[in-house]
Amino acid sequence: MALDVASRARFNLERAAVLLLDDTPMGMSILVQIVTGLGAKHLYRCTSVEAAKDVAMTAEIDLAIVDAMAPEGKGYDFVEWLRREASEPNCYTPTLITTAHTPASDIVRARDCGGHFIIKKPIAPIVMLERIIWVAKAGRPFLFTGTYVGPDRRFRDDGPPDGIGRRREDQQKAAEAEAHAVGAPPPDEEAPPERSAAS
Repeated sequence: MALDVASRARFNLERAAVLLLDDTPMGMSILVQIVTGLGAKHLYRCTSVEAAKDVAMTAEIDLAIVDAMAPEGKGYDFVEWLRREASEPNCYTPTLITTAHTPASDIVRARDCGGHFIIKKPIAPIVMLERIIWVAKAGRPFLFTGTYVGPDRRFRDDGPPDGIGRRREDQQKAAEAEAHAVGAPPPDEEAPPERSAAS
């Protein structure tokens, strides 16, 4: 991947191939201005899903920015096609979905089609930059199930839940910590011999 995420101050898309899908001239112009402002030089400007599919089948892309409604609401369908039908490495391409409307149903649809993030319009360049950096740094694993193909949708790894069913080692550590907190010696250490009252 050509995304350099070492520093936000030095972030540059100069070597990245970026696919832009938006069927409105103004929307495309805004996307082009934002990504060229971030250093992108190699752009694929697509105004239809068919054109975007042609690019994805013939060229390697490093980033896709897709308008959810372009055209006729088929931006979601393109992302789902990209995840399920495109060949490697394009099926793993970081994908940002843009939309002017973000009701819960659209957010769920963007997540379920395999998009990394949904970005509400009007798009601020700093928001676009932060989302690109986040996607590049996170490196979320891809999941392949019967109903979903795309990046792992979980943002946190909280580990196993507290409570019943913890591992023996965890229970032992918890007991040691509790004993230490009340001043008792850890189970591995012997308590010093008690002195008799006569000494």
